[in-house]
Amino acid sequence: MAEDPDPAAREQERREAEIVSRHLHPQFTAAFEDQDQAAADAEEADNNVPAVVADPGQQSSLKLQGGDIHRDLYRIEARSKRARLEQRAKSFSYPVGQNGSDDDEEIPNPNPNEPGSFRREFIERRRLRSDDVASPVTRSFVDFLELYGSFAGEDLAESDDETTTEATDEEPERRPLLHHRRRSSRVPREGDASNLKSFFTLLKAFIGTGIMFLPKAFRNGGILFSSITLVTVSAVTAICFHLLLQCRRHHGGGYGEIGERISGPRLRSLILGSITISQLGFVCAGIIFTAENLHSFLKAVTTSVPNYLSINGLIILQLIILIPLAFIRNISKLGPAALLADVFILLGLTYIYYYDISSIAQNGLEPTVELFNPKGFTLTIGSSIFTFEGIGLILPIQSSMKRPQHFDHLLYVVMAIITVIFTAVGALSYGTFGSKTKTEIITNFPQTDKFVNAVQFLYSLAILVGTPVQLFPALRIMEGKLFGHRSGKRDPLTKWKKNLFRICLVVFCGFIAAVGAGDLDKFVSLIGSFACVPLVYIYPAYLHCKGVARSPWVKGGDILMMTLGVVCMIYTTIVTVSVWVESKST
Repeated sequence: MAEDPDPAAREQERREAEIVSRHLHPQFTAAFEDQDQAAADAEEADNNVPAVVADPGQQSSLKLQGGDIHRDLYRIEARSKRARLEQRAKSFSYPVGQNGSDDDEEIPNPNPNEPGSFRREFIERRRLRSDDVASPVTRSFVDFLELYGSFAGEDLAESDDETTTEATDEEPERRPLLHHRRRSSRVPREGDASNLKSFFTLLKAFIGTGIMFLPKAFRNGGILFSSITLVTVSAVTAICFHLLLQCRRHHGGGYGEIGERISGPRLRSLILGSITISQLGFVCAGIIFTAENLHSFLKAVTTSVPNYLSINGLIILQLIILIPLAFIRNISKLGPAALLADVFILLGLTYIYYYDISSIAQNGLEPTVELFNPKGFTLTIGSSIFTFEGIGLILPIQSSMKRPQHFDHLLYVVMAIITVIFTAVGALSYGTFGSKTKTEIITNFPQTDKFVNAVQFLYSLAILVGTPVQLFPALRIMEGKLFGHRSGKRDPLTKWKKNLFRICLVVFCGFIAAVGAGDLDKFVSLIGSFACVPLVYIYPAYLHCKGVARSPWVKGGDILMMTLGVVCMIYTTIVTVSVWVESKST
């Protein structure tokens, strides 16, 4: 008795036959013109295999032009049908799709009359196989970085300078078969992220550099006022996120596209402009934070710091590193650096919690801790808004989900968790150091401790390698305005114009960072007040009021939210600037 074929080989034959059958016209079969379908199939089959009876409306494939060539393909389909019948006879629970395959939900049925459908399906199956074998950790971080390629739901994918994209309007049959090209991130993919993966992605989106500025924000506002402010800002931010998600359900698209569909292209430009300003502010804050932390690290590990390694000197040193990184068009190449940065941030947060809790348990709260500080409380408001500003990643994370209808619940859970984390970090660190709390909280820890020095250095590196990721959306938005869709792939002049622009933008961020150095808490508050308030509070409420709300009560709530946002932006911006100017003059 002959042995059964290898199960893997049999499964491979089944898949190949299923692929072939998708591209054959269902009206034709493998039967001969002058024979009954059942008799033809029985003649080709083994005696133990059931025959496949054709539908009355089917015709022989020999009637097609070039039918002798086609017939072998139709016979593959017929053998596949007999194999499925045999399998069903053995087990009534065999899961099959409408074409006899369990893959019908993953790969849509192609049109057999459409040119190039066979090749398109082959490309799609190869993509799915490559996604299946990818490392879970690496794939997760690449996916996270690719969210910045669709920041705020906009098409900010890698430039044509770096990759040749496969646009959806380009016909695949006109592309050379043997020319290997990368998959374009501009081609929309159906979301496949689980709820658990989306949960951790949301946590990564919110926990970043802003958490390090909270202890000084608590000193500026007092421990009670700052705690209430954080909780309030978190609740209002979650409501505004919900308003933006509702706008997307009704109108679709990214943040700027929603604005354009509801209120025209000017609002789209305004939204993209606010995104650009906020991202550049994050970049400048990261440069300042890294320079001041590295300077403190050098003072702790050396007897004297050279003049060229002053804070301004360290800013220049960062620019030398950041300029080449700004040339990277494919953001997923920053994946290993981003993974390492997250590890360093987690290490720093763990140490902060450990030191603060153990210090308060032994010594109690610092006597200089205030419940409310009337002099600097406005800085707390701006810093809190800065900390919770993650609206740019809300829409792409929702799009990446397999079940996007569960996103709202996940978002509220994540907002509650990070509110507890942020409030605990700010309150514990301020309670530990009191009026001595510094803007870079790590510099408050014992500088003679080698472990503290290591944490300080690694955290600075984490912020440094994360800076190009923060810069990417602003770069792509501004390049789109300046250069349109012109590619530098085959035009060196255009490519180097873009490179020169990127150099100038990085240098500009360095200049702003040098101006803001020494007043990082005020700089962060200013960015939160001027750039983040419109993005989080004003635009979503306006879009919801004009494009979604129908009830007068709902519209009244939207108008109230817009009014509070405008008042908060104007008041906190003016007060922050006045406090900054006053501190400079004294």
